[in-house]
Amino acid sequence: MIRDMALDDEAATRRLGAAVARALRRRESVCLSGPLGAGKSVLARALVRTLTQPDEEVPSPTFTLVQFYSGPRLDIAHFDLYRLTSPDEAYEIGLDEALEHGAAVIEWPERLEGRLPADRLDIEIAFEGEARRARLSPHGAWEGRALEF
Repeated sequence: MIRDMALDDEAATRRLGAAVARALRRRESVCLSGPLGAGKSVLARALVRTLTQPDEEVPSPTFTLVQFYSGPRLDIAHFDLYRLTSPDEAYEIGLDEALEHGAAVIEWPERLEGRLPADRLDIEIAFEGEARRARLSPHGAWEGRALEF
């Protein structure tokens, strides 16, 4: 079921990231799309910190393309596919392995050109005046799963 929700401020975006992290399981992904500056990295950072530790340094992987993190419950890989030139590159830098051993948060999933992981939560963040709106679309194992805020 598709769910729309308002993100009135950065704290709301962080809360959404934390809620998604608590629901995330091994072999699943969270795909974040939206324009530059919409809050994808804020959400990804909150997700990673919830799975690792609150003060985890979580730089944007814009130039490294991927960062790997170990957590007590689940390992997480943070992919930023903005600079990819082909979908194959995501798999060459370890997307399959990340999902085999943990989970993945993927910024700019449209760069995969339809080769998205089957068990994923798509989150599209859009500007809505000064605030943002998130549209959550579950696929595969995510269908029917509730998020606890």
